Amino acid sequence: MSGPPRIVSLVPSLTELLFALDLGPQVVGRTGFCVHPRDAVRAVPKVGGTKTVDVEKILALRPTHLVVNVDENEKPTVERLAAQIPNVIVTHPLRAADSLDLFERFGRAFDRMPQAARLTSAWQAARSEARARQWRALRVVYLIWKEPWMTVSRDTYIADMLAQVGLDVVVPASTRRYPEVDWTTLPPGDVDLILFSSEPFRFRDRDTRAFADAHGLDPRRCLTIDGEMTSWYGPRAIDGLRYLGRLRESLEERLA
Repeated sequence: MSGPPRIVSLVPSLTELLFALDLGPQVVGRTGFCVHPRDAVRAVPKVGGTKTVDVEKILALRPTHLVVNVDENEKPTVERLAAQIPNVIVTHPLRAADSLDLFERFGRAFDRMPQAARLTSAWQAARSEARARQWRALRVVYLIWKEPWMTVSRDTYIADMLAQVGLDVVVPASTRRYPEVDWTTLPPGDVDLILFSSEPFRFRDRDTRAFADAHGLDPRRCLTIDGEMTSWYGPRAIDGLRYLGRLRESLEERLA
């Protein structure tokens, strides 16, 4: 390949990783959900959403690399793009530690191993901090949507991030990775906490209060949680592990 890479990223957390690896000048396209690093990405053209990308707009940018994710991007769209873009990087992290693989993979692909090594060290330090205590296990339902109510299965990156601080996701009997919740078969009173994520549905404190009232729950058992800190792999996972450690400390006081 002659010349520097021209990268289109359709994955918000990996757009942030590219900038953390000092590849910002090579990022020529991003989705509207790629919002970090906030100031730097403003200069990068938008090519639609994660699931509704403008194929022609992407191809007009003449990318040499396309960054996608199994969960976030539509397979038919990726296949159309892959037919004309030389290098397609497909990702599918399922565990917290998969961020380490992403650091190395992107570092090698774009000759940024020193930057990748720094991210690796920072992630390892953050995980050590988050796991410094032997947390008692808490059973939680992690909500990502309403109407219908939806949660995450154990086989997800989010579930494994929560598990780093002893938060054990409780899920309905389902083969789906993001199953619907039937509160008649999974009573809210049978779990320690209901966590309302800020994304993809933007739950707010009023949602937790309404839910607690509707189900006769102690409102201290229903709380909002920063979805970026639990679902964004890559460099944001470093802050995410520290965030979860602080959250877990506060939960000990909240539930005492």
